[in-house]
Amino acid sequence: MRSSDLTPEIISAAIKIHRRLGPGLLESAYEACIAHELQRAGMRVERQKPVPLFYDTVKLECGFRADLVVEGRVVVELKCKEALHPVDEAQLLSHLRLLNISVGLLINFHVVLLKDGIRRMVNNYREDGCVLKSS
Repeated sequence: MRSSDLTPEIISAAIKIHRRLGPGLLESAYEACIAHELQRAGMRVERQKPVPLFYDTVKLECGFRADLVVEGRVVVELKCKEALHPVDEAQLLSHLRLLNISVGLLINFHVVLLKDGIRRMVNNYREDGCVLKSS
């Protein structure tokens, strides 16, 4: 892959789609479009990837799914709602932790300017010995 940080390319694809289609569609439509754009760019994209949950030694089938996992390195959660809420960020952080992936994007397409609906989050980011939960 071209760089270790795929988020600029994912965001670029999302902005392209948002400019072309605008807000107001279902999450599944944006998911299909982003997957298509990223695959055209040569990236491996998993849609609706199951998120395993283990408690003690028991694997629980809870039906958690990540909207997109790109190159096995970035989780992308898509929303189409008036505003993002703390629970949306908590969902993304949980998926990052359970999938053991460091970087995620939370993208809300129900905004006029897509840049206002994007949150980049980092799970267990280490810098100078401290642990941060999001950026």
